[in-house]
Amino acid sequence: MGMPSQSVSNGLIYTSYTIFLIIGLSLAWRYRGQSKLEFIHSNRTQTAIPVALNFIASGEHSYRVLDFLKNVSMAFAVRWVTWVVQVPMGSAILFAYPEIGTIAGVQGAITYAACSALPLMSFAVLAPKVRRKLPEGFILTMWVKERYGLYAGLYLSFLTVATMFLYMVAELSSLQQVISALTGLDGLPVVIVEVVVTSIYTSLGGFRISFLTDNIQGVMIAILITICSIAIGTSVEIDRSKIAPSGLTRNTLLGYQLIYILFTGILFSLMFLSSFWMRAFASKTDKDLWIGVSISAVVIFIILLLVSSTGFIAVWAGVWEPGMYGGLAFFLLLAQLPSWVVGFTIVMVAALSCAIFDSLQSAMVSTISNDLFRNKLSLLWVRIIVLLVSIPAIVVALKSPSVLRIFLISNIFSCAAMPSILLGLLDTMYFLRGVDIILAGIGGLFSVFLFGCAYYGDAKKAAELIILTSGLYANDWSVFGVFVAAPVGSLISLALAVTCRMGSVWVRCRVWGGRFDCLDKPLPKEDDVAGEGDGTPGGSLEDVEGRKVAG
Repeated sequence: MGMPSQSVSNGLIYTSYTIFLIIGLSLAWRYRGQSKLEFIHSNRTQTAIPVALNFIASGEHSYRVLDFLKNVSMAFAVRWVTWVVQVPMGSAILFAYPEIGTIAGVQGAITYAACSALPLMSFAVLAPKVRRKLPEGFILTMWVKERYGLYAGLYLSFLTVATMFLYMVAELSSLQQVISALTGLDGLPVVIVEVVVTSIYTSLGGFRISFLTDNIQGVMIAILITICSIAIGTSVEIDRSKIAPSGLTRNTLLGYQLIYILFTGILFSLMFLSSFWMRAFASKTDKDLWIGVSISAVVIFIILLLVSSTGFIAVWAGVWEPGMYGGLAFFLLLAQLPSWVVGFTIVMVAALSCAIFDSLQSAMVSTISNDLFRNKLSLLWVRIIVLLVSIPAIVVALKSPSVLRIFLISNIFSCAAMPSILLGLLDTMYFLRGVDIILAGIGGLFSVFLFGCAYYGDAKKAAELIILTSGLYANDWSVFGVFVAAPVGSLISLALAVTCRMGSVWVRCRVWGGRFDCLDKPLPKEDDVAGEGDGTPGGSLEDVEGRKVAG
């Protein structure tokens, strides 16, 4: 492989981390007087362009899809594009996206890119609604607790923290593998250094520093991608005679299924990521948010097509053959290029990985501080949490092959949990309670099992379907059925939960007396904006205790 020497690789890696540390510390010093609340969020402080750069540089949503699609092949299309690697995703894209590009073809790649970019627009729609109902909020779990009560808030907080922790694990594991593949170095020391660097400047500066460093890293990544794209375009020759026989330009059943599978999975899984909600709420105005996410969606769509090209270019260039592991396509292609291209790639990997990891750190700390400790911890303890959450991530990352499979469970569970939760944003759904959405999430997951039993006629295979042990790539309708069963089953379970709860209250009222008040509309809270209620049952469980709301 045309890779730089180990001494040069070490120089590039650790110089990059040194620069990021200096920038982070400089920004932390500048904002050293910020309050604890400023440390954990930056509500209404950012204009459209910084918001766009942040959504691009810290695009964990695409990373989720990447692991969500770890064993899939889907791929892609346009031969003029390049390897570009990672602006909207984690470093594991170097393995996953080339694999996608070697199997499914143009249809799958376009679908993947569109379904990864378009769900970003959901924040432009949902964040303003949440902000109107809870102006002081900065993560979704705050609104869920306000709308559905303490237990529902803790329910979502657990899912959110678990998801972000797994993202941290996956990013560190992928960084280790990528560095080893690109340089031949042991990736573990690099992982440790990155965690130390990001922990230092994030623990000192908080979310604002993560936001600002993401802007800088986002610009760097864009420049590096442009340079490396030109290098690929001028250095790799495609054998046109291999295009038609490869079958990568044909439509497939999987390509059509992925339109629904990917869009649904990505859309709901994004809702679990506090880092995205914090960036959405950081926008000064709704207009800034719309402009920011629109720009980032367009950029991400383009980059995903560029990234996916590694697989198909490797096939058409003759450096990858059927039967080989698709994740090697990028590295086989890179072997054809000058070593300076690998050098640029190393710097880009370091920049992107830092951007994603510090975003996850700050978001997890904000979630833990707000949801578990109600922001009553001293700033010192909040900073210690930043350091502590990273240590187990390193340890678990060493056993990543088994851990990454958990992402599949998370994707399915997001489809089961989120539809019922988001219904609470509708004022017409004021009668929903926390117990309803919790049961709906459980019911959605159980619906996947029931679907598997009906589809396979085997309980063991049905249980395996819940975690998609065979990956997303299937020549039947099993995976498609999973992503239909989860949200549909969740909504059916929600209806049953509401019916049973209200039915029990009605029976109790008939037997022991009392007024049936489950359908009473909530009273506007005193702090609501002129006559505009927030659609919640009085804002908290305490507000409705006196009205005998069951649940």
